[in-house]
Amino acid sequence: MLHHSIALMTLTRLFVIITSVSSLLPASASGPNLVVILVDDMGYGDPGCFNPESRIPTPNIDSLARDGMKFTDAHAPGPLCHMSRYGLLTGRYPFRTDVGVWPRQPLIAADQMTIATLARDAGYRTAMVGKWHCGFTENGYNNPLPGGPVDRGFHSFFGIRASTDIPPYFYIRNDRAIAPPTLQVQANNSPDWSPIQGAFWRAGGIAPDLQLPQVLPRFTSEAIAVIEQHARNKAAEQPLLLYLAYPAPHTPWLPTDEFEGRSGAGLYGDFLMMVDAEIGRVLQALNSASMTNDTLLIFTSDNGPVWYEEDVARFNHDSSGGLRGMKADAWEGGHRMPFIVRWPAAVPPGTTSEQLVCFTDLLATFAQALNVPLPDTAAPDSFSFLPELTGTDARNTPQRTQFVMRPGSVRSMATIRSGPWKLITELGSGGFTRPSRLQPEPAGPTGQLYRMDHDRSETDNLFLQHPDTVTRLQEELRWIMDHPASRLLPAEH
Repeated sequence: MLHHSIALMTLTRLFVIITSVSSLLPASASGPNLVVILVDDMGYGDPGCFNPESRIPTPNIDSLARDGMKFTDAHAPGPLCHMSRYGLLTGRYPFRTDVGVWPRQPLIAADQMTIATLARDAGYRTAMVGKWHCGFTENGYNNPLPGGPVDRGFHSFFGIRASTDIPPYFYIRNDRAIAPPTLQVQANNSPDWSPIQGAFWRAGGIAPDLQLPQVLPRFTSEAIAVIEQHARNKAAEQPLLLYLAYPAPHTPWLPTDEFEGRSGAGLYGDFLMMVDAEIGRVLQALNSASMTNDTLLIFTSDNGPVWYEEDVARFNHDSSGGLRGMKADAWEGGHRMPFIVRWPAAVPPGTTSEQLVCFTDLLATFAQALNVPLPDTAAPDSFSFLPELTGTDARNTPQRTQFVMRPGSVRSMATIRSGPWKLITELGSGGFTRPSRLQPEPAGPTGQLYRMDHDRSETDNLFLQHPDTVTRLQEELRWIMDHPASRLLPAEH
């Protein structure tokens, strides 16, 4: 259900939108361009469009909400970087694979459909820029790196293997290191932050051509080059899929002089202001290439922030926006994300949706936008939210009503959201917030149950008050985990 934050649209406006959608959705050689901008470790409460009390100016992100649709109940499929990216690319919950092998092996199987293979096979030019973090087959950095983006549907890739605090640090072009990490960099910390905040990076190998403060703007320039090349080749009428995965505002927080001291949230806020400015450069490039109107652009963050209660008190800035917890947690602060879709040709501006969404849903949504049927073997946990975007009839499109996830630190813990209810199978955060795990007290609850429509901050554990709901959610969770494809399950599950 849409909750419009603008005045009621006129019948003329409705007619224009419906006409535009109908002209874009049928299969053709010129579907909408697809752009996904994924930032890293940004909280639900950081952008002003999601939190009016944010101490961090984000004018470019806010412009996307002004010109598109804001989702208030959108979730990463896992509250850590590699989990989230795997689910976004494949339409498959990350608990269905061993995401821990990413440092040496690809997480995505060679025959697995991704948003890139979907678009490529539909005639799109596909490009990725930024942080991969889904693994390569590694056998020395002088050798090819199989299993990465160009082997999983992208025609081109420029980026890095993981975060800018996880060595070795080097740029990759397609499946080769541009320069191997032959030098060494010492570990770094910021004395006025926790050990995993501030200008933090780990010691390790680094390539001579990579400077950590320049990674973020370098990725923007590479993304702009992709857009400009597409504009030059527009005569070919080949649409574009661009996946821009920024490694920021994840640590190290390295704002340039232009942004130092400009936010109200310290080094983190300054760096996020820089991220917003880089996004603005990309939006300007799309506009200069006359691509804005026919581009379905999705903006979101991969998981919650690393922002402690003492940081909230210190800066009067709540990076989680009133949600409980942070990165890695089963609580909402770990995985409920700011999520915006801008598509001027089809999506009414300044609108808000409360539809439950998971990043795994991008694949099914793109497939429906391209009028490409999904085989039963692909995108097992993906539900299209295209009808929500366009206001078209959703009766023939299954809607997401459940969401299942494992937190980042406690492998035995799981969470399910079903309708307004959320069950966490154990006590504690399951992630970075302490304690990550609690032992039950005699006669006390063994898990957590929250009513999300009344208690978004997860302060009132109703586990003992609603045993029937707990049992039902446990059965639903077990069913989804035991079956390989949640989108193919009977409606009653």
